[in-house]
Amino acid sequence: MQSTPPNPPPTEAAEPVLDPAIRVMLLPRDTNAHGTIFGGVILSYIDLAGAIGAHRFGIGPMVTVAMNGVTFHEPVFVGDVLSLYSHPVRLGRTSITMRIRVEAERALMKHGVSAPNRVTVTEARVTYVAVDEHRRPTPIENLRPQIEAAIQAHARQHQPASASE
Repeated sequence: MQSTPPNPPPTEAAEPVLDPAIRVMLLPRDTNAHGTIFGGVILSYIDLAGAIGAHRFGIGPMVTVAMNGVTFHEPVFVGDVLSLYSHPVRLGRTSITMRIRVEAERALMKHGVSAPNRVTVTEARVTYVAVDEHRRPTPIENLRPQIEAAIQAHARQHQPASASE
């Protein structure tokens, strides 16, 4: 049996490699009592973005089993356009763990002209388990080669910057 090497820690990319899994503008109905976007709304989008990312690899019906390492770096405001990017970071026999990065595009006024500003606002890891028609875990081994290739490609593209930069 072949073992998989440990995954390197994720690093930030200046620009996303793929199209976002989801892009959405936040509205006043999404706010909390403090006037910022309610964290539960963002968690819902994170769950959807991770599932869409897993679905892109051919994983059929799946259930969310864990949301790990959710970090809210910056508040999100009404009018922000969120882009949610997802990629696989770990593959199990019946599960896949996706890393989701949420960027907010904020329109800032500079000299009377709107200038977009992107900021990473949230990151998370979400684990999904593939299920069969009886909602029991089902193996996804047949997808291993393409998912592991995607994990390795992402790790190569996002190596930490060298100290000379």
